Formats: sequence, structure tokens, C-alpha cells
Amino acid sequence: MKHIMIMRTRILHPGFEQCHGRDIFRIYFLFMLLWIMALFPQGLQAADEISAGEVLTLERCIDIAKKNYPGLLSAAGSVEASRSRVQQAEAGYYPQVNLSSGYSRIGPADSNKTTSSNTSPYDEYQSSVNLSQTIYDFGRTPGNVEVSSLSAEASQADMDSETINVVFAVKQAFFGLLQARQDRDALLESVAQYELHLRQAKGFYETGIKPKIDVTKAEVDLSQAKLALLKAQNAVRIARITLNNAMGIPDAPEYGIQDTPGLQDYATGLDEALKRGYDSRPDLRAARARREAAQRSVDLAEKGYYPVLSGNAGYGWTGEEFPLDRQWSVGATVDVPLFSGFSTRSQISEARGNLAVTMGNEELVRQSVRYDIEQAFSNLTEVSERIALAELSVRQARENRDLAQGRYAAGIGNPIEVTDALVSETVAKIAYSNALYDYRIAVASLEKAMGVTP
Repeated sequence: MKHIMIMRTRILHPGFEQCHGRDIFRIYFLFMLLWIMALFPQGLQAADEISAGEVLTLERCIDIAKKNYPGLLSAAGSVEASRSRVQQAEAGYYPQVNLSSGYSRIGPADSNKTTSSNTSPYDEYQSSVNLSQTIYDFGRTPGNVEVSSLSAEASQADMDSETINVVFAVKQAFFGLLQARQDRDALLESVAQYELHLRQAKGFYETGIKPKIDVTKAEVDLSQAKLALLKAQNAVRIARITLNNAMGIPDAPEYGIQDTPGLQDYATGLDEALKRGYDSRPDLRAARARREAAQRSVDLAEKGYYPVLSGNAGYGWTGEEFPLDRQWSVGATVDVPLFSGFSTRSQISEARGNLAVTMGNEELVRQSVRYDIEQAFSNLTEVSERIALAELSVRQARENRDLAQGRYAAGIGNPIEVTDALVSETVAKIAYSNALYDYRIAVASLEKAMGVTP
């Protein structure tokens, strides 16, 4: 392929044969790079890269976090290591083959003594192929494989648990950013209302209808509203930083986010949520797998009292000169542990202690599952009821503000009424916005508590 490409280039460019070898390599490399980019337009751009100005959905943010968050990368490495330990344990099922070869130069330690007929140094060569196979070890190898498999299962469950935590953190940060933007927009509208009120107060003062204090109060109210707006704008920036961190890309470029569809009732009863949590929570599955592994470890430690039967075979060459003498061997070995300095008994005691630890941990996690689900379910119920009241409060606050502004515009109201009405409306809007996003976060919390896999 390479030579064909160069020949084609020489035909298209008659002066190409004057190029140096380094130039040829550069042109060839550039051609191959362009060819790869044409075949795989997304191959050179990471799938998790955010383009400047891109509008992200919640699903896109979650996908980015799954590919970038360091905790998930670490968990994936732990899973890979645990699976490798399973393969290491399975190696006991297979024969072990070793090839060895050596050379020695041998001579007498004291050349003055001639008791031996041969006092000159000589060469010795040796080479052999040896095979050994465990025939029966009273279940040690299957026990090791089972313990390693359960540990791998626990590592996978840990990774699932970490994934759920990361997804929940992204949802919290995503909804938090949306909520911060809504609060900022509410305060922007509040500033506009205070500016309108200030213009009215100045107009009344200039015509002699209202005193100077109305203008001063309107200016103070506007300044306080602008201060609140500054805090809200900073909250938006902090919320964006939080989302970047949750996705694992703290240096992300500027991007937008797209709000999710409207609220939907989450029809899940408490009993159903508890059942699902006991069945699906990854941390509970991990605790259960570690408890089972600890139980198998006790059985495995007790097998240290039993013998091991193994077979071996070998074929080798040895001698002082070539051709070397050949020899072979076949045999079987029984290793019987008569006394190990109480090591086996101590290992059994340790395994039983570890079993007690894992049993306690499993029960703690089970209680934590119930606590998390009940708390999340209670929060979801409270937020659901709060939304309707907050929506009603917004309508009432808007009507009150219209009345207060109308009275003041007609010259029969006072600035305190307008200020109170504007403050009440802003507070009501922020409370309603918070309730909407608290509901979504409550749903995400319940799904996390149940162990819903994203």
C-alpha cells in the first residue's frame, strides 16, 4: 500500500523524486491522517468533548460524566483487576509447564590436592521441560475461583453504585443550574419592576404629587434588588462550575443547557420502592457478595488441613559435552500438612472474623437502603404538595402586585405597599421555581435510593 501511494504521487508530481526520505514520510503520514479523518470523522474527536456554544441535555451531561468522571475510571480499573484475579484462580485447573536450561563450569576448589582422577575444570550443560498438574486438592482450587468470582461481582456492584452516585450528582447539578437561572430571571424581572416604580416615584415627585421620600425609598429598593441580582448571577456561575465538576470536565468551554419536559407524576408506592431497593441497590448487592465470599473463605481455610495430590513429568538433557544424555521422569506427589505452626487454625479464625464483619456490614447497608428510600419518598410527597401551594402563591402575589402598583399609579397608594408586593412576588416566584426543581431532585433521589441503574 505504501509503495503504491508513493508511485501515484510521483506520477502526479514529477519533481517528487527530488524529495528527501523525511519529506516522503511526512507526505505519507499526512495522507494517512486525512484518510483516517475521512473514514472516521468522529474518531479523532473524543465522544465526550463539549463544543463551545453547544446546548446540552440532561442525557448528554450524564453520558459525558460516565466517560470522564475520575471515580468511574478508578472503579472500572478495580473491576478489571478483580476479573483478572478470577483468571489467576482458574489457573489452578490447568497444568504448569516450565522450560529450564543452564550451564555450569565446574573445577576443584584446591588444585594442589590430586585425590580425584580429574582435576581439570569441565563444562556441564543441562536443559529440561517439566510439567506439573494438581490432581486433587479437596476443593481448594474451586474454592479460590468461587471467592474470586464473588469478589469480582462485588467490584462490579461497587462500580454500578458509583455510576448511580455520579448520575445523581449530575442530575442535582443540572437541575441546580436550571434553578439558579430561574432565580436570576425572577430577580431580573424584579429589578425591572423596581426601575418602573422608581420612574413613577420621580414623575410624581416632579409634579408635586408625592414627597421626596418616595423617590429615595424607590432608589434604596432598586439598589437592594440589584444586590440580590448580583448574588443570583454568581449562584449561576457556581452552579455551572458544580455541573462541570460533576461531569468530570472542570475546564469545559461555555455551553448552554436545555430544560427537560414538564413534571410527571412518579407513581411508585413505598412498599414497591422498598422491594425494588432491596433487590437492586448495588451497594447491598456488593455487601451480599462479600458476605458470601467470606463464607466461602472459611470453608477454603478449613481445607488447609487436607492433603494435595499432584502429578509431574519431565524430560531433560544433561552432560559435559554434546550430544547430551537424555532422561525422563514421571511421578506423583502427596503433600500432607502435618504441622504448620497453627497457621491453618489462625487462618480459619481470621476468616470467621471477616465473615462476622461482612455480615454486620450487610445489615448496615440494608438498614441504610430502607432509610434512604423512606426519606426520599417522604421528601417527594412533601414537594408534590408544595408545588400546588407555591403555584397558588405566585398567582396571588401577582394580583397583589398589580393592585399595589395600580393604587400607587392612581395616587392613592404608598411606596411601602409597592415594595412589599414586589418582594412578595419575587419570593413567591423563587419558591415556585425551587419547588419544581426540588421535585425533580426528589425523584432523582428516590431513584438513587432504589438503585435504579441509569
